[in-house]
Amino acid sequence: MSGRIAAVLVGLEGLGIAALTVREIVAIASGDTGSIESAIALAVLTLVGATAVIAFAFAIWRGQSWGRSGGIVTQLLILAVAFGAATGAFADPALGLALAVPALVVLVLLLIAVRDAGRAARRQRDEDAGRHAPGA
Repeated sequence: MSGRIAAVLVGLEGLGIAALTVREIVAIASGDTGSIESAIALAVLTLVGATAVIAFAFAIWRGQSWGRSGGIVTQLLILAVAFGAATGAFADPALGLALAVPALVVLVLLLIAVRDAGRAARRQRDEDAGRHAPGA
């Protein structure tokens, strides 16, 4: 259950990143950029990030470990950004908190999902060993 909730939340994060991509494209189209080359590169990288995070969400939903791993890395990156937002040169602690709280919730859900997947794998291994044991 925690994995499914985490998948939905990671998917929402991916959609949020996709919305940033749209915002960047609008800025490029309106000429609101200092360097068109840098703006295009940033938009492409943001789109790649959004695609990866959405892929993590689908993988988490399907119970694949690489999705949980990618989701955990994503949450750690969000926490790093939140820390920077709260303590940087233009510190905004409220923004940092707004970024950190959901990331912590998703991180905990993903860690619970990892634990549950490990337990399920051990249970399956033990059942398989019991079926193949001599005299079973």
